[in-house]
Amino acid sequence: MDGPIVVFGATSGIGARCIEEAASRGLKVRAFARGAGSIQATDLIDPVPGDALRPGDVARALEGARAVIYTLGMKTRPPATSRVSLFSESTEVLLREMSRAGVSRLVAVTGFGAGRSADAMSLPERVAQRAVLGRAYADKGRQERLIMDSTVDWTIVRPVILINGRNSRRVRILKRPETWRNGLVARAEVAAYLVDAVERDLDIRSDVVISR
Repeated sequence: MDGPIVVFGATSGIGARCIEEAASRGLKVRAFARGAGSIQATDLIDPVPGDALRPGDVARALEGARAVIYTLGMKTRPPATSRVSLFSESTEVLLREMSRAGVSRLVAVTGFGAGRSADAMSLPERVAQRAVLGRAYADKGRQERLIMDSTVDWTIVRPVILINGRNSRRVRILKRPETWRNGLVARAEVAAYLVDAVERDLDIRSDVVISR
């Protein structure tokens, strides 16, 4: 299929690196984010500004799409007393609009400690994560359940601690829960796997952890 890969959260972090990775392979990619207007359009890169919580914006981004890579994140830490619902609410909108648009492939980034990968964390890791990112990761857990209960061809990807740097090509895709562990991984390495997952139909209906 020659439609674009739509990257949600395309202006920073893993999402920005997905845009670079896909374009470097000669793949068409649609950069969807509120600030996508800052991305320069090319023959391969189609910036589409929009809000992931607005169905009309999401529907516009999905027109003719081949697949979706979801990398949406939060740039600032939410207050400890606030409820986080961005990930689950945006995923509800996305899944509904994917069904309407006939787009069946979704590769979604959550994080190590989300969903059932929480059981793979040590007690100190769980305590630290709950204190700092607990509300966000609780919502990522809700997000994962929505994806797993959907009819799309999904892959859930949980990076460990993210760092900058080049793709070492030494990453491990940990597929069995007994192998899941914390560690380090570069954003560029995660992006390469996400694009691989779309191009090569990797790990469909599987939840994996990615680490060096």
